[in-house]
Amino acid sequence: MDPVLADDLSRLPDLLQSARDFAAKEVAGIAERPVARPGGRPGPVPLPSAGIGAEGALARFAERWAPGFSGSAGPRYLGFVTGGATPAAVTGDWLTSAYDQNVSGGGDSFATALERETLGWLRELFGLGGEYGGAFVTGATVSNTVGLAVAREWLGERLGVDVSREGVAALGPVDVLSGSPHSSVTKALSVLGIGRDRLRTVPLLPGGREAVDVEALAAALESLGGRPAVVVANAGTVNTVDFDDLRAVAALKERYDFWLHVDAAFGGFAALSPAYAHLVDGLDAADSVCVDLHKWLNVPYDAAVQFTRRQDLQVRVFHNASPYLGLPSGEPDFLHLTPENSRRLRALPAWFSLMAYGRDGHREIVERNVALARTLGERLSEAPELVLTAPVRLNVVCFTLAERPTRERVHALADAIAAGGETFVTPTVLHGTHALRAAFSNWRTEEADVERVVEAVLAGAARADA
Repeated sequence: MDPVLADDLSRLPDLLQSARDFAAKEVAGIAERPVARPGGRPGPVPLPSAGIGAEGALARFAERWAPGFSGSAGPRYLGFVTGGATPAAVTGDWLTSAYDQNVSGGGDSFATALERETLGWLRELFGLGGEYGGAFVTGATVSNTVGLAVAREWLGERLGVDVSREGVAALGPVDVLSGSPHSSVTKALSVLGIGRDRLRTVPLLPGGREAVDVEALAAALESLGGRPAVVVANAGTVNTVDFDDLRAVAALKERYDFWLHVDAAFGGFAALSPAYAHLVDGLDAADSVCVDLHKWLNVPYDAAVQFTRRQDLQVRVFHNASPYLGLPSGEPDFLHLTPENSRRLRALPAWFSLMAYGRDGHREIVERNVALARTLGERLSEAPELVLTAPVRLNVVCFTLAERPTRERVHALADAIAAGGETFVTPTVLHGTHALRAAFSNWRTEEADVERVVEAVLAGAARADA
């Protein structure tokens, strides 16, 4: 054994304590760490021939790289939809690395059973029945890809084609309909060989809504002349957290032949709150569902889940035919359900957080985030230089400059806000207008953070106009 590695092994408890002390110091200061760290990166150094050991590597990391890591896990990072990591989730994540379980198969460890238990808890949280099979994946992009891959196989079943064997070309043109699809959907269609251009956007409800017009969707399905299709419904759009009427969309299946995939990446967590659960009414009618956990469940990256009623088709797509892996059984190993064979035990941080805080604790996070988003919306709407571009429906505030919201000016505002280090928001385009969006999903965020965000945005607006 390499002598440096042997020395690290003999000193492992001390090394883990050093890492624990360093991590605890960093986490304790995360609320005051600059939320964004643009520019100023250190240059690369050559790979050392002789290693310096784990303690030396930790010291080198602390000196060169740690100062430039952002506070994206902190309470005022409002870009994209980025959660943090609850204390219990961090605990589970550390143990995930320590145990280093490969959950591709279930014959040699309790790990896969723990993952199945976690999936069962999540099904319960989102109101899905036991007929839904599930698996952990990296994020919403892969979750959407898996769901649409199963939909692709379903289309083949309807048309008498075995897509997993014959290829997607045997299907001919595929029709995918959606109102306000996330960009990961078009990426998934590209990966799956269906094609980005096969996505057909359906008219939305009037009044600045991002929810699909169900009557327009019915007309689009009618125009297909009975050909089976895929409908991607949205449970929480990116810009305004608008929800399709899932129950009404699902009811169209009585007249038309389509696979219903619901992208509930973060909006699915509305199910945790009695005040907002009506927004996801009908989720249990979907054929496949995407939910991202490193958003509103506040577990570390990367973690998401996908669910589907047709796990038989999922196995047909993803099964790995190899003698040493075994054949899919009545309860297929996870390697037969997603693109990955080997992967870490992503479920453990979620299991820890769900066990530690329960339904009530996670409901409180959701409801507090929504209340804080509404507070921010009210405060920004009072500023004469800013205007909301949509009502605050759940946990996202979409706003822009009251005068001349050009791309250049709005992006300059985003850059000025980021440069201040207090908060971070991301640019978008809503109904042709350049805007910024602030998304609340972090378990740490409190009222005092909203006040600091307001001050940071107004200061950024002043700098951008200077």
